[in-house]
Amino acid sequence: MSSKPELKGRAARLARLLPGAAAPGQAARTPFVLLVVLLLGGGLIGLLVLNSALSEGAFKLDDLQKDTKSLTDEEQALQRDVDAYSAPQALQRRARELGMVPGGDPAFLAPDGTVRGVPSPAAAEPAGGSRPLVLAPEAMPTYPAPAVSTTPTTTPGR
Repeated sequence: MSSKPELKGRAARLARLLPGAAAPGQAARTPFVLLVVLLLGGGLIGLLVLNSALSEGAFKLDDLQKDTKSLTDEEQALQRDVDAYSAPQALQRRARELGMVPGGDPAFLAPDGTVRGVPSPAAAEPAGGSRPLVLAPEAMPTYPAPAVSTTPTTTPGR
């Protein structure tokens, strides 16, 4: 007789699942199969999570590229507006709308306090005329050339 009693039914099936119940030279297959199935399932789930994260990143990248393009277009439109407002003709028109007139001849102060040049006041523009700020050489009025003196001129304080 054997030292172990023979099991029947459900107890026999459970005893076969346990590793110690198998034949002495044979390992139980069930734990190995479960381990392989768990590893494969975990790998598939990991790949699914990784693929979802990459897809989400691609959608975010696409949205950011669209935002960048729209912001670049807006910046270029604003730069065109700034360029249009800072053009000389636009500045001249806006200055006239504000009642400004071109200034006369300036005078300069030397470091020693002397005045150089003869200042002249700004002349009011005629009501209906529009004169450009810079005249072409053909449009410049001609004046007789001033007489050049041969005696040297000195400025006070020098």
